[in-house]
Amino acid sequence: MKKSWLALGISAALLAGCGAEEEAPTKENKETKTEETAGFPVIVTGADGNEVEIEAAPKRIVTLAPSNTEIVYELGLGEEIVGVSDNDTYPEDVQTKEKVGGMEFNVEKIISLDPDLVLAHDSAGAASETGVQQLREAGIDVLVINNADSIAEMYNSFELIGEATGTAAEAETEVKELKADFAALEEKAASIKEEDVKSVFFEVDPTLYTAGKGTYLNEIFELINVENTMADQEGWPQVTEEAVIEKNPDVILLNYGSYVENAVDGVLTREGWDNVNAVKNKEVIEVNADITSRTGPRLAEGAESIAEAVYPDVFAQ
Repeated sequence: MKKSWLALGISAALLAGCGAEEEAPTKENKETKTEETAGFPVIVTGADGNEVEIEAAPKRIVTLAPSNTEIVYELGLGEEIVGVSDNDTYPEDVQTKEKVGGMEFNVEKIISLDPDLVLAHDSAGAASETGVQQLREAGIDVLVINNADSIAEMYNSFELIGEATGTAAEAETEVKELKADFAALEEKAASIKEEDVKSVFFEVDPTLYTAGKGTYLNEIFELINVENTMADQEGWPQVTEEAVIEKNPDVILLNYGSYVENAVDGVLTREGWDNVNAVKNKEVIEVNADITSRTGPRLAEGAESIAEAVYPDVFAQ
C-alpha cells in the first residue's frame, strides 16, 4: 500500500534543496539506497491467507504479540518498533514503546502511531479480526503471523517476519542457531537411560490446563527425553485433579510461579496429592513462563530450563 510517507519525503527533499546547488549522488549514496530498497516490494501471505504487498522496508512497526516482538528485536529491528502489546516484557527496551492493548487491541492508538507495518498474531483469533480489518481499511499493512504449534512452525514465523521486513538473511541465521541449540539439548538427552526417564505434568495455570500432543512443548519433552503424562490428550486441555493423581508424575512443572504467590507451596499442600511422586519428593518446580510460553528466539533457552529442572545432573552442568 502506498503511504503519505513517500509524498512527505519528496516534499521535504524539495524544500531542503531550494536555493542550494544540487549535489550529484556519490557511489556510496547509490550503494546505500540500493541496499535499503533491495528485495522490495514484496508480497507476503499471512497466516490468515491474506496477501500483503509491502512496498519498502518498514520503518515503523507495531507488534501485537510478545513472540512477534522478540523475533523483530532478534532480527535487529528494535528501533523500528513503535508499539507493542500490553503483554510484552522482553527485552527491557519494550518498556520505552507505546502500549496498544492486549488481544483486543486499541485500533485508534495504533493508527495514531502511523505504522507502515503491523504484525498481528493468529492466536488472537476472532477477537482481533474486526480490528485487523479496520487497520487495513485505514491503509496500514497488517501481516498475521502464524500461531506456532510446533518448533518447525516457529521457524516459519521467523521466515515470514524476515521476508516482510527485509531481514530474510538474519532470520535464516537465527533459525540455524536455534536448530543447533535444540540439537545440542537432544544430544545431551541421549545419555539418559530408559530406566531413568522421568514423567512430568506441566501445569500451565492453577486450573490445571496443560500441554498435550500436537504442541511445541510436547515436542520439547520428547526432545529432552521426558515422558509427558498428558501426551494422550490433544492440544492444551484442562484436566482434573483425579487425572493428575492417577498419572502420578515424577515432576510437576509450574508455568505461572512468577505470577502467583507461593505457587509451589500451593501444589505441595493440595488435598489428596500426598501420594503423588512429585509431591512426596518435593519435585514441584517453577519454570520461567516467558521463555517456555513464547515461540520465539528464547524457546531453546526455555527448553534448556525445563531440561535442567527435570534432569539437573545431566543438563545443569
